[in-house]
Amino acid sequence: MREDSEVSIHFTHCFDVDPDAVDEYGAFDVSLINDLPLFIDPFLLFNSDKAEYQSLHEGMIRYLRFLRDKAIVGATTPALIRAWYTFPELKQTWLGFSQVGNAGRGLGRDFAFSLHRNLHTVFSSFGDEEVTQGSHLEKLTLIRDGVGRDKISDFTTNLIKEYLLRFTQQFAEVHLPPDRTSQFAVPKVRFNYETETWQPGLFVLPRWRDDFVVLTPKDMLTRDDIWINKSDMIGQYDQIVDALPNDQLRAQLNNYLIRVLPEKPTAAEKRDAITLTIRQLNRPGIAGEFKA
Repeated sequence: MREDSEVSIHFTHCFDVDPDAVDEYGAFDVSLINDLPLFIDPFLLFNSDKAEYQSLHEGMIRYLRFLRDKAIVGATTPALIRAWYTFPELKQTWLGFSQVGNAGRGLGRDFAFSLHRNLHTVFSSFGDEEVTQGSHLEKLTLIRDGVGRDKISDFTTNLIKEYLLRFTQQFAEVHLPPDRTSQFAVPKVRFNYETETWQPGLFVLPRWRDDFVVLTPKDMLTRDDIWINKSDMIGQYDQIVDALPNDQLRAQLNNYLIRVLPEKPTAAEKRDAITLTIRQLNRPGIAGEFKA
């Protein structure tokens, strides 16, 4: 056990776990007092040689292509935008910007409608004509100005949520006693492409007060040194790369997605999407349900 004089700040302190066990597992020892300015960077997944990270990469691109295809053929209603584009912040990672605690705003209405609109604008005619040097390349923007590493991290986190939950569950099964864990029902864990709905999942996770904790692999993270308290610069921070400036991260993500997403929907997918749209638009009250 730790000395009584030690303040319980980090996960290892609060759960009385050997820090070496967390380090060897590849997880970051988060603070359970306040969010740390650390962010999941999608390019650390995209560029990784790890098979599981490449699988996460492919899963993210598949979901964005699904959103793109629906946007192109107009098969998205306000209610579906809420269902498919908006996500709560996974605050249980204890990552990101927060002055007090770990409560964040998540990916709400503005982000959802902006991404939907941009997917439609960029790809509705993309590929019908060659994009040349004379084209208005500055208009090919999926991630709008003002979206920073925190929102990009939140979006990435939600698309790989199931992996993070299983990563944490596996650690808890080995290193925590049963009385320090509980089974939690977590919403929006995986997307079912047959029913086109997000599904919840059940996971046994570390229980901290009335909530659970999610551990994140260190090699997914970047750091913002400006917001890190120098007194907290313990050894594990040295293993986290510096975050890119927001404008560079945003520009690189836009550039990458615009290159990898242009696969047009099949005729069958278009027919299904149009049928869904007609069905939704014929539903009473849809016109005034949710205005952008």
